[in-house]
Amino acid sequence: MAVAVTTKTAWKLQEITAHSSNVSSLVLGKSSGRLLATGGDDCRVNIWSVNKPNCIMSLTGHTTPIESLQINTNEELIVAGSQSGSIRVWDLEAAKILRTLLGHKANICSLDFHPFGSFVASGSLDTNIKLWDVRRKGCVFRYKGHTEAVRCLRFSPDGKWLASAADDHTVKLWDLAAGKIVFEFTGHTGPVNVVEFHPNEYLLASGSSDRTVRFWDLEKFQVVSCIEEEATPVRCVLFNPDGCCLYSGFQDSLRVYGWEPERCFDVVLVNWGKVADLSICNNQLIGVSFAQSTVSSFVVDLSRVTKSGSIPHGLIRDDEPLVPPTPTGSSLRRIYDRPSTSCSKPQRVKHNSESERRSPSSEDDRDEKESKAEIQNPEDYKEIFQPKNSICRTPPRNNEPFPAPPEDEPVTAKEAAKSSQTADVQTPLPKQELVLQRPPIASSTPLTRTEPSVIPAARNEPIGLKASDFLPAVKNQSQTELVDEEAMSQIRKGHETMCVVLTSRHKNLDTVRAVWSTGDIKNSVDSAVAINDLSVVVDLLNIVNQKASLWKLDLCTIVLPQIEKLLQSKYESYVQTGCTSLKLILQRFLPLITDILAAPPSVGVDITREERLHKCKLCYKQLKNISNIVKNKSGLSGRHGSAFRELHLLMAVLE
Repeated sequence: MAVAVTTKTAWKLQEITAHSSNVSSLVLGKSSGRLLATGGDDCRVNIWSVNKPNCIMSLTGHTTPIESLQINTNEELIVAGSQSGSIRVWDLEAAKILRTLLGHKANICSLDFHPFGSFVASGSLDTNIKLWDVRRKGCVFRYKGHTEAVRCLRFSPDGKWLASAADDHTVKLWDLAAGKIVFEFTGHTGPVNVVEFHPNEYLLASGSSDRTVRFWDLEKFQVVSCIEEEATPVRCVLFNPDGCCLYSGFQDSLRVYGWEPERCFDVVLVNWGKVADLSICNNQLIGVSFAQSTVSSFVVDLSRVTKSGSIPHGLIRDDEPLVPPTPTGSSLRRIYDRPSTSCSKPQRVKHNSESERRSPSSEDDRDEKESKAEIQNPEDYKEIFQPKNSICRTPPRNNEPFPAPPEDEPVTAKEAAKSSQTADVQTPLPKQELVLQRPPIASSTPLTRTEPSVIPAARNEPIGLKASDFLPAVKNQSQTELVDEEAMSQIRKGHETMCVVLTSRHKNLDTVRAVWSTGDIKNSVDSAVAINDLSVVVDLLNIVNQKASLWKLDLCTIVLPQIEKLLQSKYESYVQTGCTSLKLILQRFLPLITDILAAPPSVGVDITREERLHKCKLCYKQLKNISNIVKNKSGLSGRHGSAFRELHLLMAVLE
């Protein structure tokens, strides 16, 4: 008689090398949960089938790294925004470019497809939101109101509203028909990374770098609840399809939330690092993350996750509104009014013929020549995007739930990749031969890990330290157990040195604090710089950055040379602090510096003015030096690159 095997709740599905350079963005198809698109610094968009090792299609045409991606509801179109501000829309079924949309002046940070009409919304580092008509190749409307980069855009399920989240700590709700703002939600104390509409009710969820998830009532325009227990920034959120709970992706964990009252139903540990996107299919949650050129996919079995406090899972139905497990005394929120047609694919009829797919203008013909869709796996392409040219596209054949591995058999990335190859590759070629036939961007071999050039601020282990370094080598398996005293002596090796370093730093901070208590900020910073320890400067700047009123022109002349060092540091936290300080200086003092330097010389002797002019010249010279560093680093991907590109825009007047 077979023994029941306990399977894992969460496991790693696959790890692939998605691009020849760093991956800069990725997105999952929300309908099937099986379509994955990745954008890279190599300016390509690669299309993958989840758990298959080879690239299906590679889309070219962009000339700068891909910063944002989105797949439409039907999974027939994909839109990609680049670092230069250009947007391209591809038709995946026809394997060709559909539109090129130009108008933004900086990075495209966010994109979303309208659920029914042929519209695309884009948010940029230039703080603007644009609504585009894909059929007419034009900008329909521009929404202005945010003061910093727009990080996330979402259309409401009824297609009437657009929600935007930005680095200015706000969430805004826009009325598409009226072309104006409905309401601005304030309350977050850090950049808002993601927003998501409830699938049925008038409810909006937002996740921020301030480590909170907030729920907003869209009828009363007020906060419903706020979850503040997290230790890392909120990266992505997704409501369960029936709306019973919210899944939130954090560093190496998935959390399941309710909002009336606010509570955490479950926490699932998943080793996905900084998860980038989530999708649900077959009662499984698919999560994807990227690091350098590698993309990893993970699965969480939702049947083993607690989704509510008191309602049995079997009683929750998709076609019925959710009754809160804890009565709140208030009536149920309003439900979205869907369009009268029940067809979920209204755009399908617009693309039936090849003649209607073709772009009418010569400019579009030029785009078509410059932009190519290279089909690299014809079998998978036909299976997913052209299933016998049926009117309503059938789902992929292999759309079964992913089998869960046994609890006692941990699956490594290499084994996962190997098993996926043996299960999905049709041709009986050896693994080595298969890899040789693929171009570098579609290689499925795991990436060789190297020590990062920038040491991340949030990490699970010290850089360059291994547990084995603190324990004596085992000569043979039959060796007796290590004596406690010997193990402790090995672990304490280097402890005295670390204590000396920390004691010295504590003494230095005490010195700075003594000067700070006198109320002289300039002398405090002077003393921190004189100590010649960047860690002390970083600690002090993190305090000064929180209160802009403390900054004076004198302070800028002292801090700018230190910022130059911080921006070139290998420590991510040092770079972040340097970027924050520089941004503050540029916003508060750069207009003043340029105005004073451009002003005509005064008549007579004005000592105060001469001193101010001298300080401005000194700051200008230092800013010019820093601008070269910022320009060189603005090509980086991810949050780092985004921060440097924003600084580069602010420093444009120096060039």
